[in-house]
Parts: sequence; structure tokens; C-alpha cells
Amino acid sequence: MVEHHPLIALHPDIAPLAPLLGTWRGSGQGVYSTVEPFGYVEEIRFGHLGRPFLTYRQKTRATDDGRPLHSETGYLRCPRPDRVELILAHPTGITEICEGGLSLDDGRLSLELDSTDIGCSTTAKLVTTLGRSIRISGDTFDYTVRMAAVGEPLQQHLSATLHRV
Repeated sequence: MVEHHPLIALHPDIAPLAPLLGTWRGSGQGVYSTVEPFGYVEEIRFGHLGRPFLTYRQKTRATDDGRPLHSETGYLRCPRPDRVELILAHPTGITEICEGGLSLDDGRLSLELDSTDIGCSTTAKLVTTLGRSIRISGDTFDYTVRMAAVGEPLQQHLSATLHRV
């Protein structure tokens, strides 16, 4: 469960991440060399508990029939004003740690993340590399996800545009 306590002060270490707080909804497209392209709708929630991290919860559904596709849950940390760490668990048996740069330019927040560690259970699909690019401008959240999995090289997998609700 993602929590947001507006009466609790945001921890100063994550102040650069404040533009992410709240609920975002929108749609995206998925592609990969081993699957047919697909559309999805998505909701992402970022919250905080007054500690030095944001909480994160994501879920998607197929645009064609509304079936659940994917979900992720985790935390976003900001150990330095220009650095972020994303720690995620996927219900498919995968854990993901991505790290990278954070920049704030003219009110636009940008995160460039690359995986530093991926864990796979014995029954999970083999994912070897992940990368994420995230851009927040006002009430618009754009992202892309790159993935290397099942013997395929790193390539674009997901892209979406969400809006603050």
C-alpha cells in the first residue's frame, strides 16, 4: 500500500523528488522482439512517510480487454541531490535495483536509471539488464523502459505518458 501523509513533513533528503508525489494515470505501448506490440493503461502512486524515501506502487491493464498485465512495488531514494536509487519487486519473481542521475531544469525533473542488480527466482524469466528514463514536467509524467531478457539484447520495451490526478 502506498501512503502519503501530507501533514508529515517531507524528509529533506528526498525534497528533489517532491514533483513525483501523488497519483498518475495514463496509457502506454509495449514492444519487444519476442512479443506482439501491445497497449496498456497504467496507474502509478508515489507517497511518503516522512522518511528518506518515496513509496512506489504501479499497476497496468491491457487496453484491449482490461486484463491485469503487470505491477511493481518499491521505494525511491535520493542519497545525494543529483543521484537516485530505485528498489523494486515484481510479482514475476524479479527484483530490480536501478541507480542513476537526477536533474532539475526549469521545473522539469529528469531521472536516468540503469540496473545495478537484478535478482531472478528459479521460475522467473531471465532478465539481465533494465534501464528507465523518467521526465516530469508540470502534471505530465513520461517514461521509457529498456530491457535485456531471454537472450535478447537491451532494447526499448515500454513507453507511456501519464497525468497527475
